[in-house]
Amino acid sequence: MSTLHPEPEDIENLFTRPDGSFQFARWNRPIVPVVFGVEDTSLPPLKGAIETVVAMAGHATAETDPELGTNLMVFFLRDWQELADLEGLDQMIPDLGALVPRLMGAEAGQYRHIRFDDEGAIRAVFAFIRMRGDQARRPAEEIGLDLAVKSMLDWGPEAFAAQPTLLRGEDGVGRLHPMPASVIRAAYDPVLPASAQDRGHALRIYARLGRT
Repeated sequence: MSTLHPEPEDIENLFTRPDGSFQFARWNRPIVPVVFGVEDTSLPPLKGAIETVVAMAGHATAETDPELGTNLMVFFLRDWQELADLEGLDQMIPDLGALVPRLMGAEAGQYRHIRFDDEGAIRAVFAFIRMRGDQARRPAEEIGLDLAVKSMLDWGPEAFAAQPTLLRGEDGVGRLHPMPASVIRAAYDPVLPASAQDRGHALRIYARLGRT
């Protein structure tokens, strides 16, 4: 894949599932983020980074969601076992009891659970970030940018296996990588539907890359 100029098949792969099916979804409502488990000083750069990516997409944030109150819930954890101790989380995350051992066994750094509305658009995202090792040493703004990119669309599980969300400049500061940024902007073209299961949708996103 050209990291700056993806081809239609590259975009298709970003939304392809392990069974070979294609699934695309974006938000169809303003995003209302709330962050748990960080110091107060980290909140402004985290939320500022999220708002930057949302604005880049031409989408909107809001103070409250009329249905859910908040719809982008971000939890910072020291260990995955903490998931089991979060009150009421088992009612929002299916099979939470089985999920925790899987995350621990894989030594995962992040996990996202997406809920969809009746039209297939993103209704809510629950994001969990385990703060260990290099992750714990990253600036809050970088974590927020990475989180926002991964939460704006229902990417396939291998979308970022070899494709970074950020680029680090000579000044050492991490900034949005142009490839996922351009795909997000194109995907939020108001002419496009908020969800799609046909592979032709990748062509529609590709056709808008140069116009965003």
